[in-house]
Amino acid sequence: MDINVLSAYQTTAEEFFDKVIAWKTDLVLDVRLKNTNQLAGFTKQEDLAYFTRVIAHADYAHDVEFSPSKTLLDQYLDHGMSYEDYFAAYKKEMEQRDAIPAFFEKYGRYRSIAIVGTATDKRRSHAEELRVLLEEHLAAQAKA
Repeated sequence: MDINVLSAYQTTAEEFFDKVIAWKTDLVLDVRLKNTNQLAGFTKQEDLAYFTRVIAHADYAHDVEFSPSKTLLDQYLDHGMSYEDYFAAYKKEMEQRDAIPAFFEKYGRYRSIAIVGTATDKRRSHAEELRVLLEEHLAAQAKA
């Protein structure tokens, strides 16, 4: 399984879908907590689902099981939590939810997944860390 990450922010639709197509993505997985307001532009949930199907011929899913809790996200975005502390807390939330094994149960049939997050020039996204956790899980499974 190939797992890639792209941001819904600071990208054009052309850049976004060029990557999705180049990666031969068969699932665009949106792990943003908030993806329905007008500020999301072309990546607003309903629009992104449509564009993904029509432009990339891929499936689309919005799954907040892999998103940080609202409380954790607010601490990171609004209260100055360091990225290192944010990632550690996010990882703990994923462990508590047993989310990583659940990911493979839900999406293991896909060969190329593009995870949509919210990275910008000034901040990183939990989608990047989700990719790390997923790749670590795959590596552990391969050794077992």
